[in-house]
This record gives sequence, C-alpha cells and structure tokens, in this order.
Amino acid sequence: MSQVHAMSDDQVAGELKKMTAFIRQEALEKAKEIQIKADEEFAIEKSKLVRQETSAIDGAYAKRFKQAAMSQQITRSTLANRTRLRVLGSRQELLDGLFEQARGRLGEGSKGEEKYEGVVKDLILEGAYALNEGKIQVRARKADYGVVRKAAEQAAKEYKENVKKDVQIEIDEKNPQPEESAGGVSIIGGAGKIDINNTFEERLKLLETEALPSIRTTLFGENQNRKFHD
Repeated sequence: MSQVHAMSDDQVAGELKKMTAFIRQEALEKAKEIQIKADEEFAIEKSKLVRQETSAIDGAYAKRFKQAAMSQQITRSTLANRTRLRVLGSRQELLDGLFEQARGRLGEGSKGEEKYEGVVKDLILEGAYALNEGKIQVRARKADYGVVRKAAEQAAKEYKENVKKDVQIEIDEKNPQPEESAGGVSIIGGAGKIDINNTFEERLKLLETEALPSIRTTLFGENQNRKFHD
C-alpha cells in the first residue's frame, strides 16, 4: 500500500502562491480582453456618433443652403419681375402719350383742302371697294361737304377705272358727322345697315390695336421672350 505524505506548510504556501499567481494572471488577461473589447466598442460607437453628427450637420447645411438658394432665386425673380413691370409701365406710358399727342393733332389732317380732298377720296374708295355696291352714301361733317363732293367724284371715277363698274356716291346730309369730329368719313351701304367708319378718330383706334405690335418693335426692338412673331 502506498503512503500519502502530507504537504508541509511551506509546500501548501507554495501551491497557494502558484494558484494565486495563475488566477491573477487569468484575471489580468481577462481584464485586458475586456478593456480591448470596450475600447473597440467605444471606438465603433464614437465613429458612429461622429458619422451621425456629421451627417446631421451636412443635412442641416444642405437644407440651409437650399433654402438660401431658393430665397435668393425668389428675390432675383421678384426683382426681375418688378423691373420688367416698371419697364412695361414706362413703355405703355410712352405709347399712351404718343397716341394722346396723335389724337390732339388729328384735326391737322383736315387742313389744306387739296391734301384733305385726296385723303377723303382714298377713304371713300376703301369703303366702296369693301361694299362693292352700285350706290353708297357718305357721312361727313357739314363743313366738309364741299371737299367730300369733289372727293366723291374722283373716287367714283377711279372706282370705275379699277373695277369697270359705276358707283353712285351721295352725301347723307340727314346724318352728318359731329362738327367736333377731327375729319374723315363713314361709308354707308347695305341699305343703311353697313357702316364703314373711316373717320380719323376710328382710324387712330385701329392703329392703336392693329399696328401696336409693329410700333412697339419700332420703338423698343424685338421682344426676345417671344417664340413666335407675326
């Protein structure tokens, strides 16, 4: 039978010391692993937080930049529209002034009997061509009856030369043009149902509407914003 020898106190102390050193070493290594893992997790979390904050800052900056750009664009557009409206307003004032001056000078068109007679003849002819009837009437100011009769004779003669047909032109003395009219005539046809208004006032109105685009182009040049032109 083998004998079990009891360990001496020194031997026990030595073993305890070895075990303590082993446990201590294990604890130190475990603590080191935990510290390394904690450092890694901290670094990952820190990096994640930094990315999140950076992204948030970038997003906020992008949003503010977009808002600032939009605000700047709105401001530029508003200023451009205001400038455009001021320019259009100034141009319209100029045009209104020009037509107002023209209205004030309409009466000058009836000065000079020979020249006025030629104008009235052309106005009568224009109506005669449009009506294409054998008999028409002309309405004029009473003060112009003498000029109108001469103009009507010339118009009838020229009408026959051009159309190869006679036209009888009479003055409608029952319905004269107002004396305050600047001049010109109205040509009546269709048994009194058709009235071609060729007075100076009416011709100026037509000029204001029909010729306005060409007048604008002459004064201000082509509109660069228009895609199509007449």
